[in-house]
Amino acid sequence: MDGVNETYSRGRRLVVERPLLVVVGLFAALLVVDFVSRLLSGDLLVSDIGSLVWSGLMRGLIIGLAGIGLSMTYSILNFANFSHGDYITSGAFAGWAVTYLVSGLGQSSLPGLLLVGAGGTVYASDLNITIATTPVAVVLGLILAGLGTIALALFIDRVVYKPMRDAGGITLLITSVGVAFMLRYLIVFVFSTQNRGTTASQEIPSWQLLLWDGTVPVTAHDFTLLVSTVGLMLGVHVLLQRTKLGKAMRAMADNEDLARITGIPTERVIRWTWIIGGGLTGVAGYLMVLWTGTIDFQFGWLLLLPIFAAVILGGIGSIYGAILGGLVIGLTWDLAIIWIPGEFGRAAAFGMMILILLFKPQGLFAGRTTA
Repeated sequence: MDGVNETYSRGRRLVVERPLLVVVGLFAALLVVDFVSRLLSGDLLVSDIGSLVWSGLMRGLIIGLAGIGLSMTYSILNFANFSHGDYITSGAFAGWAVTYLVSGLGQSSLPGLLLVGAGGTVYASDLNITIATTPVAVVLGLILAGLGTIALALFIDRVVYKPMRDAGGITLLITSVGVAFMLRYLIVFVFSTQNRGTTASQEIPSWQLLLWDGTVPVTAHDFTLLVSTVGLMLGVHVLLQRTKLGKAMRAMADNEDLARITGIPTERVIRWTWIIGGGLTGVAGYLMVLWTGTIDFQFGWLLLLPIFAAVILGGIGSIYGAILGGLVIGLTWDLAIIWIPGEFGRAAAFGMMILILLFKPQGLFAGRTTA
């Protein structure tokens, strides 16, 4: 009897003190009941869930990889870089220009290849671009996307951000918005506003992973994305935890003034922050285009808000938080289709971010900066 009374008291106290938690718990329970009932009735197939999880994982890995650069910029340079999305787009166009050039050299006009087929001058289907049919072109494009974004990030830092580094985070933030618009319309001037395909979708090798009630389609581009993103994330982990540069980055993120006093070359650390962050950002943009098969001038800008959501959800300044936040955003985005129309998937991802932050305001990796 005493046990029952104590349980009742705890439940009553929970309802009074944390009513929002009770409401969220009840709503989550209803979703679980609906999910299980639809699964048992056959309205929802395990293979359908597997396809959504796989798609969400791919999306989440791209968001997480791009989020690493944004998180590093914030934790070490102390400002939110709103031009990050246009770095993604710039890197993607640079990489795909190289991919088109290598794939179509001697077959199509040089300007059309370098402009990624702007105006319908060259079509990806004619070049037969996939990781299987043109592996050298894709790999070179992936590398050049990273290198091109590194060069762009270093140039903009030297010309724009470095002279005003002592002006404060708000000034740098507003400046980064101006840089974003400048880059976006420079891309429009060079590559046009046209949305075009970049891969020969019919030629991409694919496999059907067998589940007991169906299959999950997986393509060679999915595996390329998976291997590239996971490999780069592991590389960042090793760099931060095992190298002198990584330790300097973590020290500067924790306390810049103390790092400067102890002799850490802060300008060198800042330069490497742009190099690492820019490289990962450019690669993320290229992989996003490889995965979706299309490119346009504003896809990086549209991706910026989910990236910010991932970084905030993971805990601003935490590299691992950005990765985990990206996976949460990506999986929620796709799995939400089970209950709501697909066009509202992005809204569901932001809703999940808000929900988690209500109970853990500092993010999933609160208190862990850089690493």
